[in-house]
Amino acid sequence: MFPKNRAMTLEAPTDGPCALRVADVFHDQAPFAWRVLRRLGVAEADVDDVCQEVFMTVHRKLAEFEERSSVRTWVYGICVRVAADHRKRARRRREVAAADVREPAIDASQERSAALREACERLDCILDGIDDKKREVFVLYEIEELSMAEVALAVGCPLQTAYSRLHAARREVESMAHRLEKKAGAL
Repeated sequence: MFPKNRAMTLEAPTDGPCALRVADVFHDQAPFAWRVLRRLGVAEADVDDVCQEVFMTVHRKLAEFEERSSVRTWVYGICVRVAADHRKRARRRREVAAADVREPAIDASQERSAALREACERLDCILDGIDDKKREVFVLYEIEELSMAEVALAVGCPLQTAYSRLHAARREVESMAHRLEKKAGAL
C-alpha cells in the first residue's frame, strides 16, 4: 500500500481560507486516493507514482480549497483528472509492462488470499471495460461507500444522472461478470 512516512515531507501549513495542512490531508486521504486510482484504471505498478502526482496537486492547490465540498470529494476530483491524464499518456507509451513473476506461496492460508486477489483482478478487468463516467460513480458508491449526494458532487453531475450512471454501471458489471464466469466455466 502507500507508505506513511512520505507525509514527513508535507508538514508545511497552508495559508489561505482553508486551515488544513497537506500532511493531514495526505494522512487521511492517501489510502482512499490509492484505491480510487487503482479502480479508475491506473495499473498497480503505476499507482504509487500517480498517487504522488495527486498529492503534489493537493499541495499546490490546498490554499485555494474553498470547502464547497468535503476534502474527500475534492481529492477524488483530483484523482479523476490525474488518472485520466495518466491513462492518456499510457496509451502513447510503446513499452509493454511484464507481469510480476512471484514465487507461489505454500502456506495453506494463502488460498483465501489468492481467491481474493483473483476476485480483485476480475473486478479490475470488468471496471476497465466500463465507460469512465459510469465507472467513477460505481467506484465511489459501491466500493468507497460515499453517499449518492457526495458522488454527484464529486463527479459534477445532477443527483439523478449519478443514479442513472450507477444503474447502468451495475448492469454492465453484472453482464461482464456473467460472461467471465461462462468463459471460465468453458475452460
